[in-house]
Amino acid sequence: MEPFHYWLIISVLLVIIEIVTAGFGIVCFAVGTLLGALVAYVGYDFDWQMIAFGAGSLLAFAFIRPLALKYLTKKQQYVPMNAQAVVGMQGVVTEEINPQKHTGRVAVNGDDWKAVVADDTVIPVGTNVTIVKQDSLILTVKKEG
Repeated sequence: MEPFHYWLIISVLLVIIEIVTAGFGIVCFAVGTLLGALVAYVGYDFDWQMIAFGAGSLLAFAFIRPLALKYLTKKQQYVPMNAQAVVGMQGVVTEEINPQKHTGRVAVNGDDWKAVVADDTVIPVGTNVTIVKQDSLILTVKKEG
């Protein structure tokens, strides 16, 4: 087999590896191996093939990878999940919220949470409240209105 065949085999293997991984990093080396294969096909010795491989890989990292990351990946958007999603929602007091007694519970979307009040007021059962903060399993609420 000619030397450029080895370069092409390595290039195909790198593309396969890139398909099962993320980040568009390995494909840059595949571009370098294609340039190395081209130089080998023309008939240059191994030193020039390695120089072409290195230069092709560096150029791919500098120019192709940023474009691929920009246009082929989705932008990550923050979506509040689980407990963080309750901030800003309304709830109903199911157990009197009393800062002096350290008691209080609120129902939000069918879930029952331990609650504290944002100020020093007592909030009776049945009062509508707004969640202003979530800290672990404890909600900080304020009276609506």
